[in-house]
Amino acid sequence: MNVLLSLGFILTWSSGFIGAKLGAGEASAVTILMWRFLPLAAVLVAVAGRRALRGLTARALGRQIVVGTLSQSGYLLTVYYAIQLGVSSGTTALIDGTQPLVAGALAGPLLRQYVTARQWLGLCLGVTGVAVVTSADAAAVTGVAAWAYLVPFLGMLSLVAATFVESRSPTPVAPLTALTVHCATSAVVFTGLAVLAGEAAPPAAPSFWLAVAWLVGLSTFGGYGLYWIVLRRRGLAQVNTLMFLMAPVTAVWGALMFGEPFGVRTALGLALGLAAVVVVQRGSAQRRRPGSTVSGPPPRDCDPASLPAPTSRPACRCAPRHPNT
Repeated sequence: MNVLLSLGFILTWSSGFIGAKLGAGEASAVTILMWRFLPLAAVLVAVAGRRALRGLTARALGRQIVVGTLSQSGYLLTVYYAIQLGVSSGTTALIDGTQPLVAGALAGPLLRQYVTARQWLGLCLGVTGVAVVTSADAAAVTGVAAWAYLVPFLGMLSLVAATFVESRSPTPVAPLTALTVHCATSAVVFTGLAVLAGEAAPPAAPSFWLAVAWLVGLSTFGGYGLYWIVLRRRGLAQVNTLMFLMAPVTAVWGALMFGEPFGVRTALGLALGLAAVVVVQRGSAQRRRPGSTVSGPPPRDCDPASLPAPTSRPACRCAPRHPNT
């Protein structure tokens, strides 16, 4: 059952990048995101609005709006825009997947948390893998501006910022509350952007609504729901490891479904990214093992390097909260 749930989580989470690619051919990024979150937010507010906001102070609500803006609105807008510009879904997923490594590396200077040599090594391997895949993608795809590959990095940094904003929250927020606030915030942000851009009206093509249904059903409910199930059954470290499998799955899926480039250099870059996960996770497992000794200060209870890189995911007070793509 654990294996089946993990496989389902990997597939439904990766489907978000594929759904973004499906919708990119029919409408702009803000149009797709507006119609993805507007009905979803309406349902969440109608079903759980009053209960979700009960006991939430104005300060806590404001913090969740900021976290939702960074982790969901800012993140998804860059992912969808990058794919719309022609960046392959696999490259976008790999850049996004480096978020826990970057957060772990920045935990020392920003949160004064202990950062191990393994974490720095993992970050270097992960960044190298991103560079290899990005260069391979840029060489194989024509008509994509070089600056387009910087767009997913902005989304990844938005996730990192959301992680550190959430880590300073004095009290944890219930998952349903966070999801409701984040989706409502995204609905307002994307609706406003779409109206300002004159792109609020959805296209009549059935494929547009297929992409929206794909994103809401598979990516939001499927990915988000299985995230919590796997988290409770197998723990945070296992979820974090599974998150790094999204990039190779998305790259293969995109190659088969859309003919996106997948050559030797792409495979090498993805292998480096997976090696980065193995290095970091083995180090984390060694620190958690009873009787193990590690030089330096003791690790903190909430180490961003051991956190998953997901979407509105309030697993603990310092977990990164960004929406499923």
